[in-house]
Amino acid sequence: MARLSIRTAASASLLVIALLSPEMAAAQQQEAPMDHSQMDHGSMDHSMHGSVEDQNGMNMPMEGSEAMPAGDHAMHDMQDMPMDMPMGEDHSAHAGHTMSAPQVVDQPGKAPPPQVPTDHPADRYFPQDRMQAARDALLKHSAFSTLALQVDRLDYRMKDGKDGYGWEGEAWYGGDIDRIVVASEGEGTFGEAAERIEVAAYWRHALDPWFNLQVGARHDFRPDPQRTYALLGIQGLAPYWFEVEGQLLVSDKGDVHARGKASYDQRLTQVLVLEPEVEFDFAFQDVPEIGVGAGFERVEMGARLRYDANRSLAPYIGVNWERKLGETARIARAAGEGASDVSAVVGIRAMF
Repeated sequence: MARLSIRTAASASLLVIALLSPEMAAAQQQEAPMDHSQMDHGSMDHSMHGSVEDQNGMNMPMEGSEAMPAGDHAMHDMQDMPMDMPMGEDHSAHAGHTMSAPQVVDQPGKAPPPQVPTDHPADRYFPQDRMQAARDALLKHSAFSTLALQVDRLDYRMKDGKDGYGWEGEAWYGGDIDRIVVASEGEGTFGEAAERIEVAAYWRHALDPWFNLQVGARHDFRPDPQRTYALLGIQGLAPYWFEVEGQLLVSDKGDVHARGKASYDQRLTQVLVLEPEVEFDFAFQDVPEIGVGAGFERVEMGARLRYDANRSLAPYIGVNWERKLGETARIARAAGEGASDVSAVVGIRAMF
């Protein structure tokens, strides 16, 4: 009899739970807020709820549908969302969050450089007069003066007819700011008088780390008659490592000339260097007594391949081409001379 009463009570309890379970589930659904982070939008079956598809292809709940409660926060966000917003756009700003993209600045700053320090930390620990004397002695020993001889080229020129020669070099004494320079350049044919012999002496002053000012004089022993020129020039290292030189010359007879040079060292290997170069002369008026006409007088171009394993003595081979131009070429032809000359060269470059 006791067992029957227990079974009857248990059956009644199960029946009550089964009847009340739908109402309890509905009540819990109304009371508990929806967890949007765990909501699987991809698995939501929109066919179970009344919905319409907007122009962007989004399934939106119909008004009055039970798919989403009216008090749900997500419904308010979706109602406030503009319908023409493109898909894939960052909607964090609509939810009250502001995200700013980092700005990347790849331009150099324009702030002025810091001031050069004028204090000496050693003065805090040692007598200032003794430290100043030590700095003066160091600066004195840093200055130097030296004597050097540099032969840029010493050519043996092989050409049709008679072989010839050519040279260019300089000797200088001084330091890294001021120097006294003696330079020479010339060419000729074996067995004949030299065509050009030039000797220049000038003061060279460093304008900056790249260019030097030249002020002095040049004397031409050949051609005849001899001429002496006042010289003003600039020489240095141009951008892209071009060695350049320009000179303005005014003779003691009043004629004015200009000369320009340019060369470049192209290192092919650790010891092979190809050096192309060009030189041109310009006359501002006719000087018939020395066979020069107004305009471009002559142009000389060459290329030399140098074996530079020992920079004190470096042999080279190459080619050299020279041509007289304009009125100067006409004067040369009238005198029975050629206006153009090309030759293979072999020679040495030396520095002592």
